[in-house]
Amino acid sequence: MRSTFKVLFYLKRDKQKANGNVPLFCRITIDGREVRFGMKKDIQPKYWDVKAGKASGRTSEAGEINALVENTKSAIYRVYRELQERDNNVTAEKVKNAFLGINTPNQNLIELFDRHNEEKKLLIDVSIGYDLYDKYRTTRNHLAQFLKEWYSLSDISMKEIDHKFISDFEVFLLTTRKCSENTAAAYLKLFKHIFIVALQFGWTHNDPFVNYPIRLKPIDRGYLTQEEVETLMRHSFSTKRLERVRDLFVFCCFSGLSYIDVMNFSKENICTSFDGKQWIVGKRGKTKVMYQIPLLEVPEMILKKYSRELPEGRLLPVLDNSTVNSYLKEIGKECEIGKKLTFHLSRHTFATLTLTKGVSIESVSKMLGHSDIKTTQIYAKITSDKISKDMELFAGKIKGMGSIMV
Repeated sequence: MRSTFKVLFYLKRDKQKANGNVPLFCRITIDGREVRFGMKKDIQPKYWDVKAGKASGRTSEAGEINALVENTKSAIYRVYRELQERDNNVTAEKVKNAFLGINTPNQNLIELFDRHNEEKKLLIDVSIGYDLYDKYRTTRNHLAQFLKEWYSLSDISMKEIDHKFISDFEVFLLTTRKCSENTAAAYLKLFKHIFIVALQFGWTHNDPFVNYPIRLKPIDRGYLTQEEVETLMRHSFSTKRLERVRDLFVFCCFSGLSYIDVMNFSKENICTSFDGKQWIVGKRGKTKVMYQIPLLEVPEMILKKYSRELPEGRLLPVLDNSTVNSYLKEIGKECEIGKKLTFHLSRHTFATLTLTKGVSIESVSKMLGHSDIKTTQIYAKITSDKISKDMELFAGKIKGMGSIMV
């Protein structure tokens, strides 16, 4: 939809002076919202043509006023066009400030990031999960370290950030912070979000991320086969801590819950459904999308096991995420599984195993709590075994058709 933009000159008649002169004002209107400012010029009302919006007559004073009006109008239109080229949200206030040379308050990157993160912190468990807040916090800390080590600065104006700054920060992430390419790309996306906020509030008119490529490399997310899951289940651990983390991991291999959902898991998440059986239900901590998963035999047995061991109110032996992943490395080594075990691997495993066993991708998507089935396609890998079984089923249905050929 096109913006409506108008510039009008008028007399401020309620400010008439003792000599009868009235001050000339300019009004800028964009999409129904207007701002005004004085032209620092007075005129006798009888010499002002309201309809034409200019002075009447052939006097030198009228010529001077009309020249001022035309020059001002041309300058305002020029400012408006320039703002349109670099700003998605041009307001009458921005046009007036730019024309009068009133600068918007200077915004510094770390200062703005801190304010943004404080607001996000208040929204934890309201509209965002803690994991997203933590990623913003980590991005801010990386930027602060980068500014100190590469630029010897504690902060920098948003207006000074350009392609070179972003490129240097990306190199810093890949080298000093030793991030993978995809992890660095994720931090750059969160950094870019801060610029989107700054642009929306008019704190900067420059978006250095325009034409800056943020590339994600395709990765093999990995999963455990049924045989590898069974190896974990059969293994007898010498320490209770590894046994508990194994049980937690296996629980999620058969339920598809993410770490944050396991952290929030309680008795309220288990209910009897329409089929008379127990289901795991809830809202994803990350997206707030509903998930519904039938409670299978294996996770049910794990819940019963810990109902006698854990304090009241706790259903599963949950530890902090970094500790869980550290113990999983030990578990993988002890069970001689040649894959990198992380807690999120259990979710990939659930998605892949269910699809391999013939569960529809629509059902898997619903159980995982995905809002878009494309996300499920990323998580779930169709194995060669699944393709083989599907084609074997198809071959059985068309058996004998070869005799039709002459």
